[in-house]
Amino acid sequence: MPVWAWLVMAAMLLGAEMFLVDAQFYLVFFGVAAAIVGALGWLGIALPEAGQWFLFAVLSVVAMLTFRKRLYERLRRRIEGLPDVLTPGDRVQLPQALEPGQTCRVEYRGSNWSARNIDQQTLQGEVMVSHIEGLTLMVRQAR
Repeated sequence: MPVWAWLVMAAMLLGAEMFLVDAQFYLVFFGVAAAIVGALGWLGIALPEAGQWFLFAVLSVVAMLTFRKRLYERLRRRIEGLPDVLTPGDRVQLPQALEPGQTCRVEYRGSNWSARNIDQQTLQGEVMVSHIEGLTLMVRQAR
């Protein structure tokens, strides 16, 4: 696979993790592995295509098994450890209608978060933050 394809895949995976999907840090390691494979090709280390895919798979799995839990827990502790990050009762604006149990991305205090509807009805517009679970805001109808 050409170098640019690995780098594009890395950018897409990292971008999806950051802006589209709450994959709980899995896509980050796939993106980093793709970036490493692309960087090796860019540096002139030529591998056959099967070797590139094998290296990508090994790097992804090893990095995920070695670092994911520690990094994810550290990030969660940092976020949950800051009392001013989340104030139950804060309001956020939903960009779309949100069915019960579904998630979407919202902006909260200058950052993008995943928000999950924990109410029994479809939510629209302004909603109330009930609590946080990991990196997901639990929202319900504003009262």
